[in-house]
Parts: sequence; structure tokens; C-alpha cells
Amino acid sequence: MFHEGRLKVHSEDNNTPAPAESKVSSIAERYLEIALGSEKYALPLPRVREVIAPPKVTEVPGTPAYYVGMMNLRGQVLSVIDLRKRLNITPKQEGQEAVVILEFDDVSIGAFVDSVNKVLSFSGSEVSAPPPNLNKTSAHVVGIYQSEENLVSILALEKLLDLPKIASHAA
Repeated sequence: MFHEGRLKVHSEDNNTPAPAESKVSSIAERYLEIALGSEKYALPLPRVREVIAPPKVTEVPGTPAYYVGMMNLRGQVLSVIDLRKRLNITPKQEGQEAVVILEFDDVSIGAFVDSVNKVLSFSGSEVSAPPPNLNKTSAHVVGIYQSEENLVSILALEKLLDLPKIASHAA
């Protein structure tokens, strides 16, 4: 039985608890690996509601370049941003994009990405701090994970998206 960061170990007959409890050193978290330009990034999976093909988007005048506009998703109007533009990354190829629908409490946002690759699962002990000279995206990266194929930058979504500002564009 799992309870508050402890794993209760049972004996072989599974009826009586073993005499000692073992601490759970780290619990794996899940992330969605995406591509922005030639780089790989990770979004916390609990924030991802779904991935869709690029929808029809209505532009909103007077908004930042990364704010693409608004879309209708099954009757719900959502703000849509381009994560590539938000991070000043050149898109890999036109026509290969997807939109990741992200949820934050009572706000949902669509985010254009070049591609959605896979779900990653790793623990905090496998994450390194980003180097201070990373590049212009370093303010929005909370850690670096070394996958089997490449380095993956973990994005700080709340900081990156600036939710109050995006919500004000939709109003």
C-alpha cells in the first residue's frame, strides 16, 4: 500500500506487513515531448488535455506576435499561441504542426508546436539544472533531461505562457 511517500513492503504470503518500511526515493513524472524547430522540449503531462490538428484560428488585432488568435474547440473559445514565436524559434517546416491544448485551473490554451513526439517518464533525480548560458529560452526552462536520443528542455509553462496577459487578449 502506498501512503504519503512511503511504500509498505509486505511479506511473501502478502498477509502480514514486513517489519520495515522503505522510503520511495523518487516518483517518476510524465511529460509530453514536443519539437520546436530543431530542439526537443517537455510539457508536464497533467497540463495536457489533448493534441489536435491545427484548427481555424481567428486573429485578434493588437496582440503580441506569439498570440495567434482564438479558436472554437467543441463550443469552447480558447486563446491560441505559437510556442515557437514565444521562444523566438524558427519553425521546422510548415504543415507539420500540431496544437497542444493545455489546461490551467479554469483556463485552457491552445499552443502551436512543430510536432508531438512521445510521452516521457522520468524522476526529478534524472533532471539537471539548465546551464546559465543556455540561450534566450533559459528563463522558461526549469530543467534538462537526457533522453536516449537527445537533450530535452523542460518548460515552465506558467511563466512561459503569462496566463493573465493571454486571458486579457481573449476578453
